[in-house]
Formats: sequence, structure tokens, C-alpha cells
Amino acid sequence: MTTPDPEDLTARARIRDAAMRHFGEHGFERATIRGIADGAGVSSGLVRHHFGSKQGLREACDEYLAKAIRTLNDEVRADAGHNYVAVSRAVFGPYQRYMSRALAEGSAAEVFDAIAELGERWLAEADKSRPDPPVVPVRARATVGTAMALAVSVLQEHISRRLGVQIFSPAGDELLARVLLDLYSHSWLTPEEGAALQARLDEKEDPL
Repeated sequence: MTTPDPEDLTARARIRDAAMRHFGEHGFERATIRGIADGAGVSSGLVRHHFGSKQGLREACDEYLAKAIRTLNDEVRADAGHNYVAVSRAVFGPYQRYMSRALAEGSAAEVFDAIAELGERWLAEADKSRPDPPVVPVRARATVGTAMALAVSVLQEHISRRLGVQIFSPAGDELLARVLLDLYSHSWLTPEEGAALQARLDEKEDPL
């Protein structure tokens, strides 16, 4: 293989970013190679040269975001002083509409899985210090937790309306970080209440 031309690499990044803007605005089905090429300031042929097809382009977008998520996670773990919400917005802000629309359309599986896999690692570490052994598998908890977290992106307009602040703004970062800290640090159920509800579920599963 030959070394890629730096200009080609720059064009590839422009096309990818233009695609995320175009997909976010129009959705995957209505998006066109021509529209993406126009947004990137390149020819349709160059888009196909780099990505092959619209589907190939979407896969490249998801691969880029999944990699960025893993990098962000590594940075936050290395420096706990980060405001994770603010850092996330700085990294993913330009792609917020793409992520929201793609997730709502049932795509962006690689992005969802990257977040869920990182969630599994965090939960597995947290489980070591739990006084009560978890009864639900870590994969299931991480998967549902990821869906709940990503709902903020999908429902951002409703959240902003209810809170009276654009949630993806500096002021929104601050508020959202405080809300999440409060929610995660103060359980809605006591361990005793949770155990009682778990017992009721267990009773329903017992045929006797």
C-alpha cells in the first residue's frame, strides 16, 4: 500500500464531517452523495473514491465517533477533574444532530456499543465495592444505562424546554452535570426497598 496523500486525508475528513451534517439534517434515506459532496466542496467521485457508497460513508462516520468516545473515556479516567458533560459537548457538539437522528433511526450501532462497552467496564469496577452483589448481569445494566444516557441527546429539545436552558450550551453543561451527579449519587430507592421489590419479582417467577 502507498502512503496516503495528506490532501486526500484532509478531503476525507471534510467529507466525513459534511456527511454527518447532511445525515443529521436529512436522515440517511433522504441524504445523497451529491448533497454530501457539495457540503464538503468536493466531487461525488471523490466521495465514492474514499468511502465507496453512502452506507460505507455512514459506517466511517460511526467508526470515527466510536473511536472518539473511547479516547474521551481514556482522558476522563486519567483526569477525574474533567467536567465530563462539557468535554463531551466540546468533542461531539458538531455531531449532536447526527448522533440523535442516527440513534432514533436505529443505526449508529457501533457508537451505541462503544458507550455500552465502556459502561460495562465502569460498572464492573464499581461492583467490586458494592455491599450487595448485583442480581442483574453487568451487560444488561450497561446497555439500559447507555440508552438512558443517550436519551438526553435524542430528547434534547424537550429537556431544554423544561429546564429553560439550551442543554448543549456552557450553562446547560453545568446544569446537566449537577443533575447527573445528584441522580447518580442519591438512589431513588433504599437497599431495603429495592430488595423488597426484587422479592416480589422473584415471587411472580415462582410457579409454586
